[in-house]
Amino acid sequence: MLYSFGREDQVDKDSLQRLVASIEKFLGPEEALRRMESDELKMKFEESRPLGGVWALEQLWSELGIGKVINRHLKDRAFQIPVERAIFAMVANRALAPMSKLAVEEWVAKDVPVTDLENLQVHHLYRSLDALVEMEEELQKEVFFAVSDLLNLEVDLLFFDTTSTYFEIENEDLDDDEDGDYLLRRRGHSKDSRPDLAQVVIGLAVTKEGIPVRVWTWPGNTADVTRISQVKKDLIGWKLGRVITVVDRGFMSESNLKELQRTGGHYIVGEKMRSGKPEVEEALARAGRFQPVRHNVEVKEVVVGDGEARKRYVVVRNPQQRERDEKIREAMVKTLEAEIAGLKQLEAGGHGKAVCRLMSHKTYGRYLKLKKDGLPRIDRAKLKAESRTDGKYLLLTSDDTLSAEDVALGYKQLLEVEDAFRTLKQTLELRPVYHRLSRRIRSHVNICWLALLLIRVAEVRTEQALGELITWDKMRTELDRMHLGRFSLDGGILRQRTETSTQQARLLKAIGAEEPPPFFQITA
Repeated sequence: MLYSFGREDQVDKDSLQRLVASIEKFLGPEEALRRMESDELKMKFEESRPLGGVWALEQLWSELGIGKVINRHLKDRAFQIPVERAIFAMVANRALAPMSKLAVEEWVAKDVPVTDLENLQVHHLYRSLDALVEMEEELQKEVFFAVSDLLNLEVDLLFFDTTSTYFEIENEDLDDDEDGDYLLRRRGHSKDSRPDLAQVVIGLAVTKEGIPVRVWTWPGNTADVTRISQVKKDLIGWKLGRVITVVDRGFMSESNLKELQRTGGHYIVGEKMRSGKPEVEEALARAGRFQPVRHNVEVKEVVVGDGEARKRYVVVRNPQQRERDEKIREAMVKTLEAEIAGLKQLEAGGHGKAVCRLMSHKTYGRYLKLKKDGLPRIDRAKLKAESRTDGKYLLLTSDDTLSAEDVALGYKQLLEVEDAFRTLKQTLELRPVYHRLSRRIRSHVNICWLALLLIRVAEVRTEQALGELITWDKMRTELDRMHLGRFSLDGGILRQRTETSTQQARLLKAIGAEEPPPFFQITA
């Protein structure tokens, strides 16, 4: 006898149910499903889609009011398609599984559950892209205000930089755009080391928290230094208060610096230490003690000139980088000495090509001089001059109210822009861009900007809540382990998600997203 159920007229049904539950623990999934498929109940497990990532993005999308802003701009338009939902689908796709717009149609239909979006066709996506570019400037402005109010962003420091992305086409755009728009795909200075291909230039303004607040798309032959005035003009009226624009040394020109100071603005800009400018040489040669401000960050303030010619520099030094630079230079000197010793062993007149090769070397050549006998020698004076820049970089600022520490740490935050560009190109796969028309290219960049905005908000909030930086790559991997299953029950439909894991609950709470409901659909 294994178990006594007692008398038939005295069976404790609650006890039996507990027994059944206990026995089911020892059954595998297949046996449990086979037990459920009886004559009374026919159940089919039809599909399972990743839910957590798209759910978290949609919660942020709603909280930041992006959907409301888009719908407000569309209220006077007679669209018969779900434009706002289509734009969100493209943004979510960039953040979760970047693919072409054509593939997004199938991605929504078969791979992820997007709220209120069952039937999405590719022409809906292209019409939504056209609608997006029409509201581009106002959308960015309104989204910025909504985000800054919600997140209490500090916008005293605004970081700006540019990058480029290329198109794998043989020629650049030379004919007029059929929409009358300015041409974008042009050849120019490539930051992807592809000067042979047409490209576009993308500008990004980022807060010191790493939140992208504005994006620009310009023709590929646009020089960095020509866009400062447009950036300043476009940000007028954004009520940013005291804006100190932080730019890289690529924007260093007198005209740009004057432009940055217009309307009471200020700047922090990187200065080229090998520019040969007298004031730069004086700033580097000026004696003075470095003051430690953070780990591996030391600063020294230097003021050069008087009156209108007065310039305030901050010399920043990284002690660890200084040691590395010294070791690299010592190793280079040993290599040069060995190369020169080898030249001396060659027969007279047989070392011409070897000397030319060494003197024209990209790195070694600038540290060599030719002697009267035609052999090179190491330029010790040049090496000594180069040692002054070990582990250092030089900053120029127009704001006397900032401490030297704030100047140095503010410029270091420019890395946030570089990190944003890496995210655009790697995580969000900005390239390849399949669009030809200028308005579609600009819309594609705006889709990537919105995706970057959502994932940076998620990363910043997570770091603030948990005290550690968790990248979006790790977040989406963990969140997408939460699935939404679809079951058919005797003609009815049941859509139920998997249970929330401890880590998923931790991430959702840190991001500021509610947990999804256990059941999404129950149809008899």
